[in-house]
Amino acid sequence: MALRLITDKVMMTASKFYQQAVAHELRKTGLRYEDLLNEEENDIKEALSLADLDVKTGRTRRMKRALDLNLKQKNYMDYAKNVDQETFKTEFYETMLQIRARDQEFALLNQHKK
Repeated sequence: MALRLITDKVMMTASKFYQQAVAHELRKTGLRYEDLLNEEENDIKEALSLADLDVKTGRTRRMKRALDLNLKQKNYMDYAKNVDQETFKTEFYETMLQIRARDQEFALLNQHKK
């Protein structure tokens, strides 16, 4: 029990440092954390298909901008110094979690058919 508490505390501290490091790298390119999700996975693909058109357009533009900046070896902060990028803002992540829960429930309910 005590070992688990210590491990949880260490992992929480390490995860905060990791999150800060990821946020720093994402700010360099102008991406959000959700933009890193692989859109070829079925649940993410379905969540994106259900998302608003503005969400899809914004994601595409951020990815194209990041590719362009990477090609030019530039930093996004050079162009937009005072912009709040909302690095960890979620727009379709909740929908994706609902889709995953639905799929897990479906698999659980159909487990007797195997």
